Amino acid sequence: QAQLVESGGGLVQAGGSLRLSCAASGRTFSRYLVGWFRQAPGKEREFVAAITWNGRDTGYADSVKGRFTISRDNAKDTLYLQMNSLKPEDTAVYYCAASSGVGRVVTARYLYDYWGQGTQVTVSS
Repeated sequence: QAQLVESGGGLVQAGGSLRLSCAASGRTFSRYLVGWFRQAPGKEREFVAAITWNGRDTGYADSVKGRFTISRDNAKDTLYLQMNSLKPEDTAVYYCAASSGVGRVVTARYLYDYWGQGTQVTVSS
C-alpha cells in the first residue's frame, strides 16, 4: 500500500506562485505513473497534470498548460507541482495520485490506485 502526503498549499494572491510536494512511501514509487488532481467546492475532481515513472512524458489539463510544471525526484520519492501565474479559478484542494498499472499519461481518476489527503490552495483576486 502506497502512502501519499501532500504539502505546500496555502493562500496566495492572483499572479503568484506556489510549489506543491507529494511525499510517497510504502511502495516502489519510482515505477509508478503519478499525477495531480484538484477539486473545487461543488465541482468534480479534475485532472491537472501527470508524469510517467521515468519523467520522460508529461501531460497537462488545458487550463494549466504554460503555467504549471509537474516533476518528480525518484531518489526522494517525491512529486512536485510548480504553479505560476495563479488565478482565482485555480482555488481547490489539490490531490496527488499514483497509478501502479498504467505506463503512459492518463487523465481518468479511476486509473489511479493511490491518493493523498489533499492540500488546500486558495488564490485571492
